[in-house]
Amino acid sequence: MENYVLQNRWFPEGNKLYYYGLRNRENLFRNTLPLSKKQRQIIAKLPSPLTAEECSALGKLLGEQVVKEKDLRKTPASLREARFCTSCAANDYIIPGLEFDGEGKCPLCQTAKEAEELQSVVPLMEQIPRSKKSRFDVAVFYTGGKDSTFLLYHLAKVQNLRVLALTWEIPFMSDSAKASIENAKRHFPTVEFITRWVSEQDLRRVYGELYRSSGNTCACPSLAYLLFYPELVENRVPYFVAGNEPVQMLGLYYNHMAPKMAYRFSTNRFLSLLINIGRILTLHPPFKKGQLQTLLTMRQLAYGDNPLKKLSGYANPLVSNVVAAIHKVPSLLPPLKRSIRRSSRSGNIPAFVHLDFDKLCGGKYHWNQVKDTLIRECGWVAPDDSTKALHTSCHIERCKDHSQFVRFYRCESKMIPFSALEISLACRNCGRAKEELMYEMEHLLGFSLEPLPECALMCSWAKETP
Repeated sequence: MENYVLQNRWFPEGNKLYYYGLRNRENLFRNTLPLSKKQRQIIAKLPSPLTAEECSALGKLLGEQVVKEKDLRKTPASLREARFCTSCAANDYIIPGLEFDGEGKCPLCQTAKEAEELQSVVPLMEQIPRSKKSRFDVAVFYTGGKDSTFLLYHLAKVQNLRVLALTWEIPFMSDSAKASIENAKRHFPTVEFITRWVSEQDLRRVYGELYRSSGNTCACPSLAYLLFYPELVENRVPYFVAGNEPVQMLGLYYNHMAPKMAYRFSTNRFLSLLINIGRILTLHPPFKKGQLQTLLTMRQLAYGDNPLKKLSGYANPLVSNVVAAIHKVPSLLPPLKRSIRRSSRSGNIPAFVHLDFDKLCGGKYHWNQVKDTLIRECGWVAPDDSTKALHTSCHIERCKDHSQFVRFYRCESKMIPFSALEISLACRNCGRAKEELMYEMEHLLGFSLEPLPECALMCSWAKETP
């Protein structure tokens, strides 16, 4: 008799089966299937032949989750072995467990139309108003990378606003980002630049814990928020923005970290009314657009995840692990907590908003066109490899990509590698050629099953000092 096996990427977890992958539209996010006691017993003995009674007990699992050995799918061991989507650069190597429909389209392309409205989990604005209560109109979390430089350029030069540029200096900042920051100071004489850093001892404690939980030391932008929120409150800055391009925001949805409701929350007047009634009844000023999102973000950093968020199934392991790591250094938290209480009582809460990059560009945010503008107008310095587009400001971005990829590939993490989603969506949304993206996937990102040379730098900082 022929052996039956559990199909690739399906794993038993207690009384359920979990699928490590991205499923087709009709099953999108249905990665968990309940198991009866009998089904658990049958699956526990696989691989093995099955009796007619056992086949019957498996029901709909037979032929889908439990298959004959000859029907077992294999995860590609390289990009060259991968199956690609017929419409974008998504493939089942960089996203193991990626499904395809009858036309060969991946779930990202199958759901492209309905995902068009999913633009941002914080309020969208096109024009930041001038402030009458602060000497700044807006703050930008500025890394020297392509996206934050684009924001700085648009706000300072196009909208002619008074901008506060905030840079968290990390030990992994790329030479091109450092040069871009210095050039920006000369090109933007009306912008005020502030740099902060964490002591080496404290940073090593944060990085050490984060490396143990996530396999990498990336704490951006959470630690930057912690460092600069008191500064924003003290200066009564009305708005702040981060350099999140459209595909990064959309990636949260496909990673099952933000439901559709999260993208519509800021425009839901009824919910806003209910929340503000609660604020007024507790003698707090009502929220303005973006202020609730700010307090939720800062409170998570200061106090950890809300239990309801964990129960919802939409907890963000990236942020949760960063928060746990930050709490290893309790001395970092008091200034943030004081500023949260102070701003909540006064109502002077810097509003977390997002600028639609596509609208700012008058159509689509095309990376190559943006790059030319930034070099010309801002003195921006491109990375050594001019084809690199996703990550331009940090030496260990490939290491982060690599750790997320390997952990998901080995079914050690349920989080799909962010860069895998972003580069696939970029091919569809940002006008980049598939051949260019293929080169980037193979040579510039961290989609390697072997350790990367750059990981040595990251690991050296993950070791705590005595």
